[in-house]
Amino acid sequence: MEGLAAAGLGEDLLLANEVLDAKRLGRLEARVTVAVDSLETIEAVASGGVREVLIDVNIGLPRCGCAPEAAGKLADTARRRGLTVRGVMGYEGHAVGLEDRATREKLCEDAMQLLLAAHADVGGDIVSAGGTGTYACNRSATEIQAGSYALMDTADAKLGLPFEPALFVLATVISVSKEYAVADCGLKALGMDHGNPSIDGAIVWFCSDEHVTFVSERPVRVGDRVRVRPAHVDPTVAYHERMHLVRNGEVVDTWPIDLRGW
Repeated sequence: MEGLAAAGLGEDLLLANEVLDAKRLGRLEARVTVAVDSLETIEAVASGGVREVLIDVNIGLPRCGCAPEAAGKLADTARRRGLTVRGVMGYEGHAVGLEDRATREKLCEDAMQLLLAAHADVGGDIVSAGGTGTYACNRSATEIQAGSYALMDTADAKLGLPFEPALFVLATVISVSKEYAVADCGLKALGMDHGNPSIDGAIVWFCSDEHVTFVSERPVRVGDRVRVRPAHVDPTVAYHERMHLVRNGEVVDTWPIDLRGW
């Protein structure tokens, strides 16, 4: 949030997560809204000087969020504490990555019915939800929290979305045998919670700490470079200090990844 405000994007920022110490957020010269789902997170936001909240509602993914039937009471508590309740937030994360489109859409719709019921009790103008995998079928949210679409990864690429992968880790082949090759890009460089990465024209066998072992359709030699595409883009970006922008094989700019230290 501090980095976004410093970059001049502080007109209306949402921290879509609970915090228990909001003092730094309250000092920002920006409009900041924070998600809350309990008496403790409401108190933390109020004590930290933040003035606006969304009530975070559990709509199917067992992560943060209050029960839908508890949202109205929490909103009343937040208002008594002097906070402005702008609406509700929910995340149909159990649906966004499902490859079967019909199932994805059905689960998204079911989740949004829970969120809309909570919104009727909470009030406010905002129904915040969604992700890259459900942006097109979520017809109830007033804002969509899609992010991965900007760079994409191999997990989201399986969903038939109109976005092209734009991010890869450039690795160097460091060992070659008759059966396979190894490049210097492993668990310490990739988000692996969505499975193995991919390499164009190759089958990835597995990743270890500093290595990816793969079988290439074409001969490779030690020193060759290969593009390793991550299965999960968010943690992959957070593992690195800089991002190089490439056009036609030439680096045209380098961006520091300065929001990674949280």
